[in-house]
Amino acid sequence: MEYYSNGKLLLTGEYFVLDGATSLAVPTACGQNLQVTSIKEPQLIWNSFTNEGICWLEVIFDLPNLRLVSATFEASEDGGNDTLAENLRTILQETQKLNPSFLNSNNGFKVKTNLTFPKNWGLGTSSTLINNIANWAKVNPYQLLENTFGGSGYDIACAQYNTPILYKRNGAKPLIEQVNFNPVFKNQLYFVYLNKKQNSREGIIRYKKLKGKLTSEIQYISNLSTSFLTCDKLQDFEQLLIEHEQLVSKIIQINPVQKELFTDYFGQTKSLGAWGGDFILATGNNDTPNYFNSKGFQTVIPYTDLIL
Repeated sequence: MEYYSNGKLLLTGEYFVLDGATSLAVPTACGQNLQVTSIKEPQLIWNSFTNEGICWLEVIFDLPNLRLVSATFEASEDGGNDTLAENLRTILQETQKLNPSFLNSNNGFKVKTNLTFPKNWGLGTSSTLINNIANWAKVNPYQLLENTFGGSGYDIACAQYNTPILYKRNGAKPLIEQVNFNPVFKNQLYFVYLNKKQNSREGIIRYKKLKGKLTSEIQYISNLSTSFLTCDKLQDFEQLLIEHEQLVSKIIQINPVQKELFTDYFGQTKSLGAWGGDFILATGNNDTPNYFNSKGFQTVIPYTDLIL
């Protein structure tokens, strides 16, 4: 058996998507697969591989009680093997709660996961895993996410859909609309990796602490999301990016990335997801890669190369 889930990027609605703002999200052309093979021994032998074929996590559990037998991990991995192995066991245990027959058989399984993007890019290592496991166990992936990592669930939706989506949080049954986001100026859009994997949970804590009552702001973000879909001029698109950045900046009390790092950039930039790391969106031209490279940011990807 084999399962595959797309990676994700949230173009609008960061933070606000948690409180019900309609947000525009896009699936990436890279993701993660999960291969399952039955074995005779009552064990779960789990191996996770990077996009370069390096095994960064190997865990063995006894079945069906998921007793941890052993765990090895890539030395550079944050948190160490105990944390990674325990996180995986928690996901599997929560899956069993949703489907008691999952991993409850006389035989065992050998599982291999393969990322097709660098693990530090923040494109959904966890969400693609959750969605793949949910598909394997035939459980609701949004409920499994809620019972484990938490979050809005937009990343689960991107894992499943091969088109851009408008996403609105609604418990285990979110409102998802497949949309046509194919701007005529897409060749002038780039994604730039900021050389830092951002911990979204830290950003969410800050947002919840500062947000206050946001009824009008949530509606404003929702309107911006739909405006993105109908925008046919790059100049108008850049103005939408500015408005979005200004509103988020006001709420979380952090300077927009352009003011912080790229004041001399000739295009417009926008943070994607939790501010301070991962990818940003940049409008520009053929000189855009040279500009960001000169600032020390070597990963500059044309929109059409990253998005399905």
